[in-house]
Amino acid sequence: MGIEVIEDDIPPDMEDLPELVGLAVECFNRLGDRVYPEIGYVGKDYTSLPIYLELSVDKKEKDFFLQIIEWLDARAIKKASEELKRQYDKMKRKK
Repeated sequence: MGIEVIEDDIPPDMEDLPELVGLAVECFNRLGDRVYPEIGYVGKDYTSLPIYLELSVDKKEKDFFLQIIEWLDARAIKKASEELKRQYDKMKRKK
């Protein structure tokens, strides 16, 4: 395209992040979803989280690990809410 690549503008890859971030993403993806009719996705089911914490995370890193999980869940809830609102608005316009 003839555009010079600026290294600072390239988003980080998973390899660029601490290993704990990869573990948190993997754990987040393994947790079940809580989904209700008419409401949609309301977040992850944290029932099995203590098992993942015990098996995968050093006690010193537990707080950071949980912050990553909470951040991922908040983003997923927001995205699901926005999608549900778009679908609702689309249905409303068709009437």
